[in-house]
Amino acid sequence: MPPYVATALFVVFIAGLFWLDREKKPRISGWLWIPVIWFSLAASRSASQWLNLGAPIDAADLLLEGNPVDRAVYTALLACGLYVLGSRFKKLDRFLLANLPIVLFFSFCAVSLFWSDFPGVAFKRWLKAVGDFVMMLVVWTENDPQAGVRYLLKRAAFVLMPLSILLIKYYSSYGRTYGVFLGEVHYTGVSTNKNTLGAICMLFGLATMGQIFMLYRNRRLAGRKRKLVANGIVLAIIVWLLMMASSMTSWSCLVMGSVLMLILHLRVISERPRIVHAVILTMLVSSVGVVFLGVSPGTLSAMGRDPTLTTRTDMWPLLVRLCRNPLIGTGFGSFWLGKRIEEIWSIWKWKPNEAHNGYLEIYLNLGWTGVVLLAIVLVSGYRKAFMWYSREGTFGTLLLAYFVVGIAYNFTEAAFFQMLHPVWLVLLLAMMGNAAWRRSKNVGTNAYVSTRQKSFKGNAEVTGLEESTAVGVQL
Repeated sequence: MPPYVATALFVVFIAGLFWLDREKKPRISGWLWIPVIWFSLAASRSASQWLNLGAPIDAADLLLEGNPVDRAVYTALLACGLYVLGSRFKKLDRFLLANLPIVLFFSFCAVSLFWSDFPGVAFKRWLKAVGDFVMMLVVWTENDPQAGVRYLLKRAAFVLMPLSILLIKYYSSYGRTYGVFLGEVHYTGVSTNKNTLGAICMLFGLATMGQIFMLYRNRRLAGRKRKLVANGIVLAIIVWLLMMASSMTSWSCLVMGSVLMLILHLRVISERPRIVHAVILTMLVSSVGVVFLGVSPGTLSAMGRDPTLTTRTDMWPLLVRLCRNPLIGTGFGSFWLGKRIEEIWSIWKWKPNEAHNGYLEIYLNLGWTGVVLLAIVLVSGYRKAFMWYSREGTFGTLLLAYFVVGIAYNFTEAAFFQMLHPVWLVLLLAMMGNAAWRRSKNVGTNAYVSTRQKSFKGNAEVTGLEESTAVGVQL
């Protein structure tokens, strides 16, 4: 089939998905297109790469140079996001206070620019990282933030997942790359590498399964069957793409998140918070044992991994040695620059540009101070994600699953406070919604109304599925 014919058919197919999953009265503003574009670029590739204007990074010096097209696009989106937040100033102060640990972390990152060897480059990266925060604030400050979160995920998934198949099948120069040494095929789809493709499949897979759970249980929802068809098709596409990407980290995180969502929907579990905490802790501790402590080595073998995680753990001692200041690190976004990356690339010919461990990455850039601040952010974020789960049914379950897989994902990949990283963006979503729920206690029955409305003290439970229909909180 000629590529132009395939492109036309895929456009019709994507339009059909949106038609099947359509809503009569979406409770969102037009400003949501700003974070949708930002998230879609983060989940795929930059504007210059889509236009084939970005040179491949095969020398350390190129990391110091920016691309004027990307700079213009991200600056324009950031300016629009700040304009929207300026018009929502009365909501904004509440969200900033509710997310004070994240604000403090970004503040320390800004201070760290003073001891960076490359302050100009680090400042640009810090602005992009702040842009991630700004975009998630735009989503959460919507009048109906739950609908905003679901709209963001649905718009990106319904476009990027089918588009990945189109690029893999008919535009191989975009949808495939080849190994440096053996020339093996890597399927990348809309992204630039197979790990990123696996990551977005994992994220959209969890969102799609969460929607299917809601639709399956809510038999009175208008258009239920057509919505199930649309989301079932998207889920099938996601599974196929994950098989093509062969990203074991994303596969394992998707399985972990899916199992967790199934468990959290069991009443015998959901009514007992201590059991919920125990289940989550067991999952994370088991992951640490398998990945780092050599527990059940057969598990890694079954996943196609060796004990060194494809030589990643062999690299970590060198990275720690190159970090000149254990207390404050090398400065935000500054470790993988200059002579350090030249030395690393001289040893590891596959040219790594991250530590493949989010916790180590924070240490390299911000030292133990950054690690402690990260721990505060995660503890605060878990409390907020668990709050949503305890009060908001399926939506809260998705946020809690995103938080858990975000923690696990960073065991073998680096996503914490990484600019334009899709896993970090959804982790931010899961950790930022406290102020949105607090407003519901004061405004009565509106878009913020609880879809579960039960406590863990044994109060009578309302499933909230019919109620969520009334307030229009669907994906």
